[in-house]
Amino acid sequence: MKRVYHSNYACYGVRKMWRELKLQTIDVGRDQVARLMRSAGLRGATRQRRVRTTMPAPAATPAPDLVRRKWSRDAPDVVWVADFTYVLTRQGWVFTSFLQDAYSRFILGHTISSSMSTALVISVVEQAVSVRKRSNPTFMAQGVICHSDHGSQFTSLAFGQKLIEHGINPSMGRVGSAYDNALMESTIGLYKTELIHPQPRRVWSSRQEVETATTAWVRWFNHKRLHSAIAYHSPATFEAAYHETLDLPRQAA
Repeated sequence: MKRVYHSNYACYGVRKMWRELKLQTIDVGRDQVARLMRSAGLRGATRQRRVRTTMPAPAATPAPDLVRRKWSRDAPDVVWVADFTYVLTRQGWVFTSFLQDAYSRFILGHTISSSMSTALVISVVEQAVSVRKRSNPTFMAQGVICHSDHGSQFTSLAFGQKLIEHGINPSMGRVGSAYDNALMESTIGLYKTELIHPQPRRVWSSRQEVETATTAWVRWFNHKRLHSAIAYHSPATFEAAYHETLDLPRQAA
C-alpha cells in the first residue's frame, strides 16, 4: 500500500487506493484499506483554495458561453477547456497553462512560461491539435468548442485567430465565476495539490525543475491516475474504451 501510495504522488485516499489495489489484483476490502491506511499514516491529499489569475481586458469582446457548465459530454473532442496558473520558484514566478478534453479529462496540452503572454495559451491549442493528429492523421478540430475564462490572454486577437485557423469555436463563462470553468479549475486544483504544493510544502528551484516535474505529472495524470468522474478510469483508458465501442459495430458488420 505504501508503494502504491507514493508511486501516485501520495494523493490517493481510501476510495482510489482500494480501486488501484483491485486493478493490481490485490484482494482487499475497502474497510480494510481504510484501517491499514490509518495505521500507516497515509492520507489522501486535500485541495487548497485557488487564487485566481484572471485579468480581463476591459475593451475585449468576450465569446458567448457555449458550454453552460454542462461538462458531461458524449464523446472526446466536443469540448476542450483551458486555463493557466502560477508557480513560485527561487528564480521567480512561472506560469503553467493546460488544455483538457472535457469528456475524458485527458490533458492534451501544457506549457510552462516565465510570463503570462498570449503565447502561453496559444501553445496548448497547437499541442492539442498535434496530439490528436498523432493518433488520428485525419483529425480536424473543426467545430470543437474551446472554453475558457475572460483572461486577457484568451480574449486576445492572436488567440482568437489561432482558434479560427483550426475551426475551433471559442466559449467563455461569466466574469468572476469559477463555476463556469469548473472542470479546468478542478484539474488545476489537483495539479497544485498533488505536485506543486504537497505536504510538506515543496520549494521549487527553477522553471526547468517545474517543467520537468509537470511533464511527468501530466503523463501520470493521463495514463495512470484514477478519476471518480469517469468511473475510476484513467483518461487514456476511458478514451480507449470509447473508441472500442465505436469499433464493435464495424467488427460485427
